[in-house]
Amino acid sequence: MISPTEQQTADKDLAATAERQHQIVTRAQLIRAGVDDMAMCRRAKKGQYQRVLPAVYSLVTGTLTVEQRRIAAALYAGPDAQITGLAALEWYGFRYAPRTEKVQLIVPHHARRRSVGHAVIQRALTLDERPRHTEVYTVCSPARAVVDACRELRDLRTVRAIVAESIQRNYTSLKALDEEVRRARRSRTALVRRALKEVIEGIRSAAEADLRDCLSTSRILPEILWNPSLRTADGTALPTPDAWIAEASLAVEVDSREFHFAPEDWRRSLDRHNVLGRYGILVLHFTPAEIRQDPARVRRIVEDAYRARRGTAASCEVLVGVPS
Repeated sequence: MISPTEQQTADKDLAATAERQHQIVTRAQLIRAGVDDMAMCRRAKKGQYQRVLPAVYSLVTGTLTVEQRRIAAALYAGPDAQITGLAALEWYGFRYAPRTEKVQLIVPHHARRRSVGHAVIQRALTLDERPRHTEVYTVCSPARAVVDACRELRDLRTVRAIVAESIQRNYTSLKALDEEVRRARRSRTALVRRALKEVIEGIRSAAEADLRDCLSTSRILPEILWNPSLRTADGTALPTPDAWIAEASLAVEVDSREFHFAPEDWRRSLDRHNVLGRYGILVLHFTPAEIRQDPARVRRIVEDAYRARRGTAASCEVLVGVPS
């Protein structure tokens, strides 16, 4: 039997813990505060608590928030667990990662935890060596989270979008992604390997990958360079086109609506077009929807432009460097 003073201290400690953990607490934390299993059961039946996962409770009722689901899963999985996969990508703020209510976590291989509810537990021989720590849980590095997420996906376009975004928005590096793919070896990594290879070769978005697939079946088009660095002979930098056919001074651009919401974004696109046109370069524009819905038409337009301009040189010598 604890004294009133000790109980008051325990209540304050529990309140502080609950505040820090967004009202998600473990059975062990409740017991330390003097709440036994019978009391937990009674309060859950009365709707004062809700049992979220085994030995994990919410002190408030209603639908859990995204953050509460992460905290509950991490508390259930244990202190060594690391959040990874799509849940980690959502935490980082990835735009193109599918949303899910599941929280994927990796735990040491010897850990005795099983998947239950929204907590998806995977035992790993090696945990991430560069995780991010919060006050309540640990999140895998972007590179580990990207590869773990892509290993669970079966849609190439989604995998492409995630890998491209991770590089475009500087979440991680090609080197870090390559290291994680090598660590995972051949275990469900075919799609992420393909997407990574495309990025290394210059592809910078899922829409560009769709364009590449579209044009790669052509028997007419010559080699196409993706996101090359173009410069004039005097060293003047030119805008980087998504695709470049040197034999015809032909550039192909994928115009995503996402980048044209603001007037300034639209002005920049027009300026890029005008600069390339100034040097005698023809620029073709296609939307991601056009490329997905009618690739044959897109391919035909590019082929016709190539036929008409084959052998046409730009008004200056254009030097091509490595992808930017």
